Amino acid sequence: MLNNVVFRMRNLRLLGNTLLLAVSVLIVDALLALPLAYLSVRVKVKARRFITLLGVLPLAIPGYVMAYALMGMGGYNGTFQAWFGLNIPRISGFAGSVLVLSICTFPYLYLNLRTALLGMDQSIEEVSRSLGHDAKSTFLKVILPQLRPAFLAGSLLISLHVIGDFGTVSLMRFETFSYALYLQYIAAYDRIYAAWLALMLLGLTSAALVLEYKLLKKAIFHRLGRGISKAKSYLDLGPWAIPAYTFVAVVFLVAIVLPVSSIVFWLNQTSFASVSLDLWHAFLNSVKASAPAAVVTTLMALPLAYIGVRYKTKLSNPIERVAYLGYATPPLAFALAFVFFSLQVSTVLYQSLTLLVIAYSLHFLAEAIGPVRSALYQAPPQLEEASRSLGYSSIKSFFKVTLPLLRGGIIASASLVFLSAMKELSITFLLAPLGFDTLALNVWSYTGEAMFAKAAPFALTILLFSSLFVGFLFSKEWKKT
Repeated sequence: MLNNVVFRMRNLRLLGNTLLLAVSVLIVDALLALPLAYLSVRVKVKARRFITLLGVLPLAIPGYVMAYALMGMGGYNGTFQAWFGLNIPRISGFAGSVLVLSICTFPYLYLNLRTALLGMDQSIEEVSRSLGHDAKSTFLKVILPQLRPAFLAGSLLISLHVIGDFGTVSLMRFETFSYALYLQYIAAYDRIYAAWLALMLLGLTSAALVLEYKLLKKAIFHRLGRGISKAKSYLDLGPWAIPAYTFVAVVFLVAIVLPVSSIVFWLNQTSFASVSLDLWHAFLNSVKASAPAAVVTTLMALPLAYIGVRYKTKLSNPIERVAYLGYATPPLAFALAFVFFSLQVSTVLYQSLTLLVIAYSLHFLAEAIGPVRSALYQAPPQLEEASRSLGYSSIKSFFKVTLPLLRGGIIASASLVFLSAMKELSITFLLAPLGFDTLALNVWSYTGEAMFAKAAPFALTILLFSSLFVGFLFSKEWKKT
């Protein structure tokens, strides 16, 4: 039976498609993120803050929303036909998947590269130039090797996202493991083959994690000294000014202007009154699942982060890392595991709101730990020690002294999980109760039926809510520019 299920040509084709898509997206992301990061940090430009904003703004557009927006531009009734009289082909397949996923994921690499460039000691570059190397040689031989950890960290996030993506590839009709898993479970309803596909999908993500660990295991990139504190120096673009600004303008046009314009165009093609009730119900359903998940996830993240920061032992780090398993697991495979669990252990949980909230909480737990852990590092442990010396117990000291200092981190964690859950499609698709339509499900289902006008209000609502997260992120990035 194993030979009939696992070792078949279709699985080999799915593996090839998935790897080809991931590698292609990584290449395009590098071509987009590296120039933008370098321009925003090391080059004398007039639009530094705008470039920084451009590097993070695509995070506000989920993959399935971007796919909807770009698909709506083509065809005989598309945006280009209405505006310019051009009947361009509707994007789909491999090329469409690469375009959409590259636009949506390059900010992950951009943020890592930008952070690395900001923290790099510029005196190393000055030494290189003093030895006779020009700007190009210095970039290739000195700067680029120092960016290796940032490349690997960003590439890992992008690879996990692409391998586990379901919304984009399903709308583009490009067969990867995630799309095949969806077809097998929904259309063929073959749970055995679906389970094997989920295991193979999990194997791919595990391979990506191991590869990233192996590549960084023996690498040393830190400074040997403290470096010299000095004013930043910026390179002059010179004859490269026009190509650089043209590149920024093209990225802005493709990543922001075209998709947003497409959403607005289709929004004008529908009557708001006809969808207002459905939009309101979908919004409420999204909040009903996302808000409890945000609370539960933050409550789980708090003790895990506290143990990892305050009680460092041989077990504390593995305990904290367990939380990352849910995030590293492809969402569709993660949701399918909950389907099998509920059917085998408790059928009452199957397709219930409770199971959906639990799945959200475990999947996004890794996102919630980060802000809480950062807040704990900034909270002086001496305050707790002083509190205990005055007779307070450890628990009372935590609630009276430490917890108020973590308020910012807790709010950030809850907000991040709430917005991520509002956008989540794969887990919602498999675990949502019957008739429980969310904003994400409406965008995906209407787009799959080419009903772009119907999908527009739901897509715009998701876009506005996602912009809240980007605004929160960019508020910190703005201060560095």
